[in-house]
Amino acid sequence: MPRKVREKSKTGIYHVMLRGVNGQSIFEDEADCEKFIEGLETYKREIGCIIYAYCLMNNHVHLLIKEGEEELSNTMKRIGARYVYWYNWQYNRKGHLFQGRYKSEPVEEDAYFLTVLRYIHQNPVKAGLTKDIAAYRWSSYNEYTGKERVVHTDFALDLMDKNREKAMQSFIAFHKASNGDQCLEITPPRKTISDKEIKQLVWDKYNIALAALPNASPTIQKEVLKYVKGLDGSSLRQLSRLTGFTVNKIYRA
Repeated sequence: MPRKVREKSKTGIYHVMLRGVNGQSIFEDEADCEKFIEGLETYKREIGCIIYAYCLMNNHVHLLIKEGEEELSNTMKRIGARYVYWYNWQYNRKGHLFQGRYKSEPVEEDAYFLTVLRYIHQNPVKAGLTKDIAAYRWSSYNEYTGKERVVHTDFALDLMDKNREKAMQSFIAFHKASNGDQCLEITPPRKTISDKEIKQLVWDKYNIALAALPNASPTIQKEVLKYVKGLDGSSLRQLSRLTGFTVNKIYRA
């Protein structure tokens, strides 16, 4: 079946989402998030694309972006390939990281632009990762209220008010407002758990580091593997990477 043709934006602005293959985690720690944002900085500078908003979640990314000197599809290939190269090298893995092509929708009206902006920034709150939108480090919200790094803030703030102080007040109030925003909705991803959380849980329960598990007795190995396999959000591949055991051994534990 042929792929569905992407809908082109008359403004060149799109809401884009990248999702981990099979809903898997694509950010294991802060270094990964930093590396992804570095990629946005690189292609913003080299290609001239404009980033209006971003949010890095555990297993997906949202961007509000305007095409630069090339089509969006090429830019997204660059952003994705750069990060996958880093991730695979960092975690000694091979293969795809993102699930299929990125998803996108055109953003052509000012009102919808602001809706998408808020939707992206409120993702961590709606996912239950934080109660305070400003407390989440890996979104562009704080670039609007503080120092710019990647995003271009003037366009959105000018839509709020030409007076910058009033615009900032409106921006904050707009983001705090309750809403039913639904933009580029997908099937809710499965819950995931980070490597760091798994390691800490095992240490707290068994007083053993996961890296040392292969040297433990078969009884302890089986008990720990059974425990981590039952953790909500863990995956066999993730556990295989953390313990050094095969997926099959973990599955049979």
